Amino acid sequence: MTLAKGDPVLSVEGLEVDIPTTGGILHAVRNISFEVRQGETLCLVGESGCGKSLTSLALMGLLPRQAKRKTRRFMFQGLDMSTASQRQINTLRGNKMAMIFQEPMTALNPAYTIGDQLTEHYIVHRKATQTQARARAVELLEKVGIASAASRLGQYPHQLSGGLRQRVMIAMALMCGPELLIADEPSTALDVTIQAQILRLLADLQAELGIAMILITHDLGIVARIADRVAIMYAGEIVEEGEAVDIFKQPHHPYTRGLMSCIPVPGKTEPGGRLGTIPGTVPSMVGPQHGCAFRDRCSYVQPQCASTIPIHSNASGQHWRCIHEQLETLT
Repeated sequence: MTLAKGDPVLSVEGLEVDIPTTGGILHAVRNISFEVRQGETLCLVGESGCGKSLTSLALMGLLPRQAKRKTRRFMFQGLDMSTASQRQINTLRGNKMAMIFQEPMTALNPAYTIGDQLTEHYIVHRKATQTQARARAVELLEKVGIASAASRLGQYPHQLSGGLRQRVMIAMALMCGPELLIADEPSTALDVTIQAQILRLLADLQAELGIAMILITHDLGIVARIADRVAIMYAGEIVEEGEAVDIFKQPHHPYTRGLMSCIPVPGKTEPGGRLGTIPGTVPSMVGPQHGCAFRDRCSYVQPQCASTIPIHSNASGQHWRCIHEQLETLT
């Protein structure tokens, strides 16, 4: 199915991921909904442990065996993924839906060459010959900025630097020309200079190929540079979502405001000055959940925060989950 820019590639409603533990059910992802459109970059943002990576694994069908996924609606290019057969899912995964994992050294198999790992799924999905697959691999390695690409095919992951391994992972994800690319903190394990190169590469490739991208990160600096839309996650829920420019201009949820206060602002934050912090810790997500999960850390908490939380919207398309429809301007 061919989509035009602006059409939804992925639409998810009511996604939940539950994991049985000895203490009860861990509600790792709780009733989240979002969509990603052709040519759009959606950033999932939040602290470690908020459910970002499990969300991506749920979308790809790569959850741990004990984890259970539920959705009210899960559509990818017009196909209902919640009722799709395993064969249909296998046909899409790695082909039309691809993922760049957080740590390339553990994602790449140390026992196989780069060439073998790049060409394997291209041969399976495209019914290509080995020669065709290797030519495609060289083309993609050159596109992601790897010199002497043909000679790299015979190397093993340990023979490459961290930045080159991540570029190989990006090339691998693009081998079959996916419609949706999920990048799970692709620059976390890299030094700052290489991080910038990888993020610039992803942005350039996304713009050139017109694919939809979900970027998972906890770095708001990355979000400001690359995101079209932002979904802020906390304790397994999306607490605020909207256009990136609107989120940074006027965040509405107290958690989003807390994250923003932790960022140094040029011209406002004095050198050596104190940055904002969010007091407290993320609550346990084991057992029944009710009310706002952020209420024990929130300076705007009210007794009704322990009950059902409404979702507010504004004219620009921002949505936030809070009892407060308006808070005083963030300074």
